[in-house]
Amino acid sequence: MRSTVHLQPSLFDSVDTLDDFNHVGGDGIRLGPFDGMRRMVLGDGAWLDVLPGWLRGADRLFDLLAAGVPWRAERREMYERMVEVPRLLASYPEGVEPPHPVVGEAREALSAHYAEELGEPFRTLGLCYYRDGRDSVAWHGDRIGRGNREDTMVAILSVGEPRALLLRPRYGGGAVVRQPVGHGDLVVMGGSCQRTWEHAIPKTARPVGPRISIQFRPRGVA
Repeated sequence: MRSTVHLQPSLFDSVDTLDDFNHVGGDGIRLGPFDGMRRMVLGDGAWLDVLPGWLRGADRLFDLLAAGVPWRAERREMYERMVEVPRLLASYPEGVEPPHPVVGEAREALSAHYAEELGEPFRTLGLCYYRDGRDSVAWHGDRIGRGNREDTMVAILSVGEPRALLLRPRYGGGAVVRQPVGHGDLVVMGGSCQRTWEHAIPKTARPVGPRISIQFRPRGVA
């Protein structure tokens, strides 16, 4: 049985002073502007955009998603045996209503912001629920479908306790990039990132609260 570490609210995620943020709904959950986004050039045509605190009211959204999303546990075959996937999952295919209005607003805002570079809108949503430090995702690239042969983008909006997102060159020879994500942070992996780099959320032995990642992808990228 898992012991529970509760989400520690962010001191910078207050919904009381939000004049610079776009209001979505009546629950104080709002998107900010793209001001302050910085791009990290990774190499081999890959890049990472980082925008801390893009979403205000992120802890409130975490609570709503944790309670309201139809989470599922999965088992997958690895090393000739079936194992539990160490996180809970949810999918919202194209045409399915997002789990909260601000998630749909975020998809529209991302599609507009990256329209020139991406050339198409973000279409699908995938959610992962990391309940504690034992939940993780192994090194991988989103190379099922178009991401295996062409440049694309995957955007990730994180709510809940920060966890370390790690990135490394797929074929070795470079340093590992470590980027904490949580409490409304946005990261966007673009260019050749899915083909030439890998990313992971590693397990951690230290007590850590839960986190939910919301992934936005174009059509045909998984």
